[in-house]
Amino acid sequence: MKRILIFSHVMELGGAERALLGLLENIDYSRCQVDLFLMRHTGELLRYLPEKVNLLPEIPQYASLAVPIGQVIRRGQFLVAAGRTVGKLKSVQQVRRLKLPPDNGVSLEYSHKYTVACMPNVGDGIYDLAVSFLTPHYFVSQKVQAKKKAAWIHTDYTKVKVDVESELNMWAAYDHIISISEAVSQSFLTVFPSLRDKLIVIENLMPVNSIREQAEEFSAADEMPDDGTKKLLSIGRFCTAKNFDNVPDICRRILQSGINVRWYLIGFGSDETLIRQKIAECGMEDHVIILGKKTNPYPYIKACDLYVQPSRYEGNAVSVHEAQILGKPVVITDYATSASQLEDGVDGIIVPMENDKCAAALADISQDEEKQRVLVRNELRKDYTNVGGLQKLYMLL
Repeated sequence: MKRILIFSHVMELGGAERALLGLLENIDYSRCQVDLFLMRHTGELLRYLPEKVNLLPEIPQYASLAVPIGQVIRRGQFLVAAGRTVGKLKSVQQVRRLKLPPDNGVSLEYSHKYTVACMPNVGDGIYDLAVSFLTPHYFVSQKVQAKKKAAWIHTDYTKVKVDVESELNMWAAYDHIISISEAVSQSFLTVFPSLRDKLIVIENLMPVNSIREQAEEFSAADEMPDDGTKKLLSIGRFCTAKNFDNVPDICRRILQSGINVRWYLIGFGSDETLIRQKIAECGMEDHVIILGKKTNPYPYIKACDLYVQPSRYEGNAVSVHEAQILGKPVVITDYATSASQLEDGVDGIIVPMENDKCAAALADISQDEEKQRVLVRNELRKDYTNVGGLQKLYMLL
């Protein structure tokens, strides 16, 4: 029996966390024993962990990485607080030196980079494979004993501004780097070309049966009523990447074309204030509806007429595949990795990102019922589980 340790952060609502669930649901437990270490035992998805997964106990030092430093000091975690303080100061200096935009990945990376020395080891004994599922990837490389180690990529690295030299050292410590698509691999290699030989593509694994079962748990009719409007739905963190701040303007343009539409947003995050501001500016209070956090988003996907992913950039959006599994017409914007997300015109539609062109395309698609039927028919014929990718994981063992 091969032993695997998977290291991640939390089980909050998010695409990467749902991808982790898909991986854990599809692993063959007759050949692998899986230990899961989470830095914090929090998140709405925690209760969906498969019973065969061995969830390791929480360790206080790791749990102190995402709380205010004052609280860390009150907990007596002085070394962690010191490491985080140094990391913060160093990141500010580096961001200024590299002239990076405010939306960058340096702060989180440096928080882990400068606290790893004071962290205890994770896991029990020596594993056959240790997987760091979310960046930053310092802890598995230095605090887990394993014969082989792999780190996972979930995003388009051409869109995330990082300290390249620092991250190169972080990634290089691994035997393998697992990417969720060919497009994500290519974006990664534009930043880290020397790591080509370490890359392996394993697409997100989807828990198809679980998704379909959860879609039947309740009706979303109270929140998404059948009142004759076209119901659009988007799911994701309220952040720059998802582009939800442009939804009110796109929705306004669709309405101006004569189509009565209501666009629902599921998620949470730092951009919620900005999104609400844009809703007010565009006068879309009755047409762009923020539903907030939803532990189970699948009844809402089931209730929509069109699933839309209007992102500025993505790795490989899990919610797109969830909508396809549930047989909903899917539309995504033309972000850099969009062609690896779906086959345009076959199991989804790729539309321009500019608000006016996006609105025009959405208006056309929402009215073209024959095109929608073709998309749904092709989706339901396709296998989105991607379980074949697990053979690549087993080969690492």
